[in-house]
Amino acid sequence: MTRRSLRLRLITGAGVAIALALIVAWFAMTWLFNGHVERRVEDELLVQVRPLLADLQLAHGVPVAGSEPADPRFAVPAGGLYWQASTAAGAIRSISLWDSHLPTTVSAPADRWRIRRAEGPFGQQLLLMERAIRLQPQESPVIVQLGYDLAKLAPAQREFGREMALFLALLWTVLALAAWAQVGLGLRPLRRVGQEVERLRRDAGARLGGAYPRELAPLTESIDALADAREADLVRARRRAADLAHGLKTPLAALAAQSARVRESGATAVADGLDSSIAAMRAAIGGELARTRISLVPEGRSTVALPLIERLVAVIEQTEAGERVAFSLACDESATLPLAGDDAAELLGPLLENAARHARRLVRVAVETTGERRMLVVGDDGPGLDDAQREEAILRGARLDSGDEGHGLGLAIARELAEASGGDLALARSPLGGLEVRVGWAL
Repeated sequence: MTRRSLRLRLITGAGVAIALALIVAWFAMTWLFNGHVERRVEDELLVQVRPLLADLQLAHGVPVAGSEPADPRFAVPAGGLYWQASTAAGAIRSISLWDSHLPTTVSAPADRWRIRRAEGPFGQQLLLMERAIRLQPQESPVIVQLGYDLAKLAPAQREFGREMALFLALLWTVLALAAWAQVGLGLRPLRRVGQEVERLRRDAGARLGGAYPRELAPLTESIDALADAREADLVRARRRAADLAHGLKTPLAALAAQSARVRESGATAVADGLDSSIAAMRAAIGGELARTRISLVPEGRSTVALPLIERLVAVIEQTEAGERVAFSLACDESATLPLAGDDAAELLGPLLENAARHARRLVRVAVETTGERRMLVVGDDGPGLDDAQREEAILRGARLDSGDEGHGLGLAIARELAEASGGDLALARSPLGGLEVRVGWAL
């Protein structure tokens, strides 16, 4: 899933990196805490040993303690605090050692306390402090040792580790949310690029422009360059199609003239065949010219519907099909169609022509707003189409009536133009009894 989502990949990476950093921080802080606690123990032991050192003497080479440390744990067997003073001649120790002794050492530094860990009595792991103290210059040094059961520190260390883990877990949650917000802010320009690319897809003249972060400049510039090349290709293709269509008109005119001469010579059947083929080719050329226009439908433009409908109706009323039917218009003066004027005429013209051709007496044209959709409705009171015929009618090259001239490309072209502008076209049974064409766009 992360392969397809840059956002999820960045958030996952940030979450993992933050988690690893906080895990390292947990180990580092617990290590520092343990070291701090042990230093506090060392300071405490140094305080406890001062009374012992103040009254320590030698009797026949054996240490004698005038006073002992005041901490009661020194008087409790296996109490966790121990002291011992020893020479080659003998040793004295705290009651807490009972009949045991601290780990012996051959030598100890005379200028400082040496701190080490060692196995002590009663199976305890001890923090051991030791130093060689010379009471008189001519006397042998006394090795003084202090021991502390490290197990006494374990509860505090565990509690600190647990509380620190809970805190760091909460911190991870806060930092992960911050990373999520940061990723969202960082990707917002890309979302805008996506929206602009969608607009560019529909409008060949649109460009991304330069209002983007510097890091996205290479991407936006490449997209704009690609759009320029695409627009140039579309313009060239449109011109070539137009040149081809116009280039075919001269041969078709020549064929039409030959058909007329053949008809004059009495070969009516041959002339009818030529005329039918010429009409088919002209319809196909007209359809391809219309589709070439569809390929460059711009987005974001609109046309006021009522003046356009009235103008097209006025033109169709001058035709043979239009002069025998009445047109009913239901359109608000401010209603618009989301197409440029030429494209709206390209879409609406074939619909009105088809409706006038098949209507008996009435054609209804309406522009409605239903919910979040703008609807263009063209219906007639003609014979209409069944479900199969309605599906076939909007296919490329399909004919509504095999008895009529032409290839019936109007509905197919209207559908393609509607889809090119972000809408859709559907056929239904009209309330008037005939066919109803509904073109809809989301507002």
